[in-house]
Amino acid sequence: MNDTPGHDGATSSAASTGQRIVQRGLYFDELELGTVYVHSPGRTMTETDNVLFTTMTMNTQALHLDAAWSATQPFGQRLVNSMFTLATLVGQSVGQLTQGTIIGQLGLSDVSFPHPLFHGDTLYTETEITGLRPSTSRPGQGIVTMKHTGRNQDGTVVAEASRTALMWTAAGHRAAGEDRA
Repeated sequence: MNDTPGHDGATSSAASTGQRIVQRGLYFDELELGTVYVHSPGRTMTETDNVLFTTMTMNTQALHLDAAWSATQPFGQRLVNSMFTLATLVGQSVGQLTQGTIIGQLGLSDVSFPHPLFHGDTLYTETEITGLRPSTSRPGQGIVTMKHTGRNQDGTVVAEASRTALMWTAAGHRAAGEDRA
């Protein structure tokens, strides 16, 4: 029997009779301008998440770490680190949009946090495709611009960011020998 590992760590067997499905995002040519993708599940931000992320990234801001001091500030409590919010905002889109189909992130812009997240809040993210253009210098690839919007459990917008990424077309991925889907 010939078992070989795939890029996803799973093995395939020449003798298997079942269908094999590998999760992937969408290819450049599967995306449509103006389409909004609603990502699931939401992510509840815990105190542990916030303190761990904040200390791992050496961000000593008392607004994230010091409950007594934060209680004296305008929001009256610690805030979830905005960089953790941003990373989660983008991360929630990966499985649905870019898993295995992105070549690289090109940039982030227009990042804002109009309302804070607090411990126990749940972040829900959706992504709108705001720009699509084939790459002029890299055949089989395209540049995608996405607007990520995050809301808390009450529907209040807590984070927004535009992201630009270089992504495969289906044919370009196959030609490069990278297609695993």
